Amino acid sequence: MNLKDLEYLVAVDEERHFNRAAERCFVSQPTLSGQLKKLEQELGVVLVERTTRQVVMTEVGVAVAAQARKVLAEARAVKDIAQTFTDPFAGSLHVGLIPTVAPYLLPLIMPVMEEHYPKLKLWLHEQQTHVLLEKLRRAELDLLILALPVDTDEFAEIDLFNEPFWLTVPVSDPLAKKQRADLGDLNHLQMLLLEEGHCLRGQALDVCVKAGASEYAGFQATSLETLRHMVGEGMGITLMPELAVHKSAQAENIRYLPFTDPKPSRRIGMLYRKGSYREASYTQIAASIQTAIATMPDK
Repeated sequence: MNLKDLEYLVAVDEERHFNRAAERCFVSQPTLSGQLKKLEQELGVVLVERTTRQVVMTEVGVAVAAQARKVLAEARAVKDIAQTFTDPFAGSLHVGLIPTVAPYLLPLIMPVMEEHYPKLKLWLHEQQTHVLLEKLRRAELDLLILALPVDTDEFAEIDLFNEPFWLTVPVSDPLAKKQRADLGDLNHLQMLLLEEGHCLRGQALDVCVKAGASEYAGFQATSLETLRHMVGEGMGITLMPELAVHKSAQAENIRYLPFTDPKPSRRIGMLYRKGSYREASYTQIAASIQTAIATMPDK
């Protein structure tokens, strides 16, 4: 038995498809299938039921795959320990980011990361919050950048910055004539929001509740860019996080309005497993990100 065999088993368990599992592990399908056969022979049990139409994990296969995840996580921890005592800012770092942060924050921080940590190889993973938390729990990711708080206390967190929301309206909307928006301006209005699964949806709904607004019925966007296009077409108004406003090109058909104090906002921070041997380096990386945000030019 070796770690690669366990990686193959976990991939099959999660993908439930030999070809996809093989692609994920960067091996051929016959290689992956053959190694799993050898693992089954070594353990003396059938882990995977193979048919022409589907892949089904046996009960013992599911149990072994669950244990394999723990073994692989501990193996990665051993490598982390060794790396930390040689150079904590070298080697690979798997970072997960939520979709409403990744495309807007990365252009700001990647030049800083490359300048300050040239030996660090960053692997970036963009997923919704619930997926990222599970991957961090299984040690498939080292570090998360997402909206806080999260509904768990099993990880350590570092605050990075507060990100205000901007009211985003078509130029044809009466609110477009204002220089700043008040929460009271939203009373009885309907807002375009993201679909279920995005944490930003819940944060925007909280703002709606405070302001007396409601969600526009019958439509939920898959991304912030979809929301932006909908506003640009005059279909409604929405809330846009500040980094997304800064990244956008000035559009003649959209107006972005900052809110008066107290501004509605969200907390962006980092999560990592408690007791990580890279804790000191995470703190330093957080400081670098905070510096990059602080020096961001005003819109």
